[in-house]
Amino acid sequence: RHPLATFFHLFFRVSAIVTYLFCDWFSNSFVACFVTILLLLSFDFWSVKNVTGRLLVGLRWWNQIDEDGKSHWVFEAKRVPTIAASTEAEARIFWLGLIICPVIWTMFFFSTLFSLKLKWLALVIAGISLQTANLYGYIHCKLGGQKTISRVTSKLFGTTDVPKRQSRRISEDGTEEHGKTRTR
Repeated sequence: RHPLATFFHLFFRVSAIVTYLFCDWFSNSFVACFVTILLLLSFDFWSVKNVTGRLLVGLRWWNQIDEDGKSHWVFEAKRVPTIAASTEAEARIFWLGLIICPVIWTMFFFSTLFSLKLKWLALVIAGISLQTANLYGYIHCKLGGQKTISRVTSKLFGTTDVPKRQSRRISEDGTEEHGKTRTR
């Protein structure tokens, strides 16, 4: 069980949203609100990408650039033989937080756009970008671990060469890594 990781997985996400909603009540300074929310979003991105994803669901992703300048995305899925009820609940909390928060930031985008509060638009776009990047990375890890990502993308794009571009490694600690090479 990882109660501290679960707490921080939700703490930074919810704090950024609550601060965005009620910032005008506590401060008249746009810059202070902007920086505070951006810091909370950054802390959330880092903690989810580097800590809570690995602890709560056994998934991790990162980007490497090799000597030739090619960008390699690496998606890692830890093999877990059985999942206890406590870790199953933590996994649900992880995925719900990962999915719901980008939806909330997308709603903020439309409300900001339609209410013409354009000074907040950059912050909302940053929130959507950071939240969606983590969501994309973890969905890619999850689907890659089940060998369905190549089938889904080949059906979507109508190609059959997608499995050839998908690489897969098993490291010494029993984790399974999936990488997809992309060039810059």
